[in-house]
Amino acid sequence: MLRTRDLDYTLPDDLIATSPAEPRDSARMLVVWRSDERRMEHRRVSDLPEVLRPPDQRAEMPPDVMVVNATRVLPARFLGVRADSGGHVEGLYVEPASASHPAAGRGPLWIVLLKMRRLKPGVVVTLLDRHERDSGVRLRLIEPSGGGSGGGWIVLVESDTLALTPGLVAADLLEFVGLTPVPPYILAARRKAHESVSDERDRSRYQTVYASEKNERPGHGSVAAPTAGLHFTPDLLHRLRDAGVRQHDVTLDVGLGTFKPVESEFVEQHPMHVEWCSVPPATASASADAHAGGRPGSAARGRVLAIGTTAARTLESFADVDEMLRVRCKETNLLITPGYAFKHVDAMLTNFHLPQTTLLAMVAALLMPRSGRGDGPVDEAELRHAVERLKQVYAVAVREKYRFYSYGDAMLILP
Repeated sequence: MLRTRDLDYTLPDDLIATSPAEPRDSARMLVVWRSDERRMEHRRVSDLPEVLRPPDQRAEMPPDVMVVNATRVLPARFLGVRADSGGHVEGLYVEPASASHPAAGRGPLWIVLLKMRRLKPGVVVTLLDRHERDSGVRLRLIEPSGGGSGGGWIVLVESDTLALTPGLVAADLLEFVGLTPVPPYILAARRKAHESVSDERDRSRYQTVYASEKNERPGHGSVAAPTAGLHFTPDLLHRLRDAGVRQHDVTLDVGLGTFKPVESEFVEQHPMHVEWCSVPPATASASADAHAGGRPGSAARGRVLAIGTTAARTLESFADVDEMLRVRCKETNLLITPGYAFKHVDAMLTNFHLPQTTLLAMVAALLMPRSGRGDGPVDEAELRHAVERLKQVYAVAVREKYRFYSYGDAMLILP
């Protein structure tokens, strides 16, 4: 088993990226290979077409499939004022509450996280608009959600000026009162550096260029960005298509649990969060076609490149392509740690992640040369090796001053 403390590392504060690279694809990219631990390159994300499919080899290479998470980030963060005391309130919209709740007939019900003192039923919070003025929208606390274990609250959305119906789509109202859900550690780093960034700027950059306008579940979306996808530009996507990389989508609505630190002694004991994900038939078929050439490493086999851990986790949540075609969408609580045999993903582009998180465990799993071969349980020596290699790669990134976390640089893991 993997000890949580083994996923720790030291990061200087000045390597936490407080704003994205400009242009997006100018971000640095550390390229590593699972099959050759001595091989490492320092590139830019804009180099992806040449790294994935070198011009002098393209004619002989089978097609690669690049799978992106097309979820849309909601402006889920909000500010407010407590009606009874005037105290400052910060919050985050999570998702709609159940339509079967007894209070559902009174208006829209949300599940939110709230940062305020003395939470109790009946407290009213007046929401501020994007210019920090009274929006005319109020949240009335009903009760803790999930029995109080998750820290969320069910709230009733009220207004004297807006027509609110039980079926109101939260995303529409959040466009009026919501702010970009930039991670707290970025906001803290900005305050420490005395940086000021407008919400309009964050709203345009904390969203992938391929985020879908369509939503299979009204009122749902992501409360954090699939950050590896933030590096792409329309021009880069065009050059990848010209190089022979086929782009296909999945959707995983990113929840708060994705970035939650592991608090148990062993990573495998961590109560994994549940997220909704979907694989369209075209993506399932493209994945099957890429792998039609045989086992990993076969010259006739294409590669499936997941853009980010959320795209990888979506694909790996399905047993096989048949299940993707039959089920299409599901809730997943898949935890990937070293020793996991990847069924669909051959390569991954990912950012540099927070210490002691399940995201780091997934990266360690993919860095293992045996990933995806399904050769049986991982032994202790292999586990230690995977963790040490992860730490070595991250040590290089720190030494070379790569920028970390959501707005930071990227790492490309190739077979």
